[in-house]
Amino acid sequence: MNILDLRALSLSAGELSAKLPRASLDIDGALEKVMPIIEDVRAHGGQAVRRWTAKFDGVDPAHIRVPRSALQDALAGLDPKVRAGLEISIRNNQIGHEAQLPMERLVEVVPGGFVRQRWIPVQRVGLYVPGGLAVYPSSVVMNVVAAKVAGVDSIAIASPAQKEFGGLPHPTILAACELLGIDEVYAMGGAQAIAAFAYGFTDEADGSVLEPVDVVTGPGNIFVAAAKRAVKSVVGIDAEAGTTEIAIIADEAANPRFVARDLISQAEHDPAAASVLITDSVAHARAVQAELECMVAQTKHAQRIEMALGGPQSAIVLTKDLAHSIFVANAFGAEHLEIQTENAHDDSKQIRNAGAIFVGSYSPVPLGDYIAGSNHVLPTGGTARFASGLNVHAFLKSVQQIEYSEQALLSLTDPLVALANSEDLPAHGEAAIERFIAKE
Repeated sequence: MNILDLRALSLSAGELSAKLPRASLDIDGALEKVMPIIEDVRAHGGQAVRRWTAKFDGVDPAHIRVPRSALQDALAGLDPKVRAGLEISIRNNQIGHEAQLPMERLVEVVPGGFVRQRWIPVQRVGLYVPGGLAVYPSSVVMNVVAAKVAGVDSIAIASPAQKEFGGLPHPTILAACELLGIDEVYAMGGAQAIAAFAYGFTDEADGSVLEPVDVVTGPGNIFVAAAKRAVKSVVGIDAEAGTTEIAIIADEAANPRFVARDLISQAEHDPAAASVLITDSVAHARAVQAELECMVAQTKHAQRIEMALGGPQSAIVLTKDLAHSIFVANAFGAEHLEIQTENAHDDSKQIRNAGAIFVGSYSPVPLGDYIAGSNHVLPTGGTARFASGLNVHAFLKSVQQIEYSEQALLSLTDPLVALANSEDLPAHGEAAIERFIAKE
């Protein structure tokens, strides 16, 4: 891994953010490539989806909408151990997401004047589950559980058609959908899937209809991220997610084997994945490097991991002290941030910018990827400064409901009229006055 020595530098948070390793993500460039796809799907519906699926995935599915029998067969053929793991993941994530539900509140602003804060779920969502280098039934769980806990009525899932499975998505993904009770599943991926969710389509080949959705969520590649940007004026989106990243704050108390394993775990996703160690201990950095040299060669995806760890997006960052490490971590704003320090719990309280924070030596990121009860769809590329991970709020609308009595309105009519007149909008005040003219 590259070494970035910050011990002799005094940089602001902004300067640090620009200097720290980061995976490149040219959304603007990808946007130019996906716009023709989106316009094609908008204009030609299912025919366009099939055309782009054939081009990118090398297959023309017999059905874009997956038959229910395929979902049932996938679950029946699922490895019992994988099913048990998915069931644990579903249960734990239900518990974790239920804790996120906001409570309705009613406040009396003035006597007889009430404002109610309501949280209303969107009616219909489209959830994207990527294909590519790995299979992600865990993403089915993360998306579906959050939407269901929020109270969404209608859920559709899209995942790329796989040539080796006869034009269907991967059977483990189909099994997870069936396990969660989702029967509206589509064999489509990439920008064409996002466009289909936004605009809907009819598949002339079999007559199936995809109704447009209100919100699209789920991770994907750069073209999925670009497509989300293109349609976000039509539907709600969660985020323009980039390649996965992990940062680890470690001091001399950290176990270098644990740190090395965790850096490897995220590098396994993609050659462009970012793995960053932030430490004030040169001895610890050297120990982690030594462990990586031994461990990487023994892993299944060694070549992919070597590319990720050796890329410009990954590094060991040397800091002056623990306070400096925390400052660097906040400037980086990692998707996943582990804190493996002597007082990890206390140190975690100083973190402002991270998609999810994993505290202590026994809270590795893979726990959150699957069964911790937290969501693994998280902000990347430093957007954790202002964005949150996927949660029930992505599927909820905050609506204020105002209910005033006659006396409550009367008590505020004079200041209302004064404010309306100050903005040269007298009809606003007259709307209130009108209620009392007949009573004079």
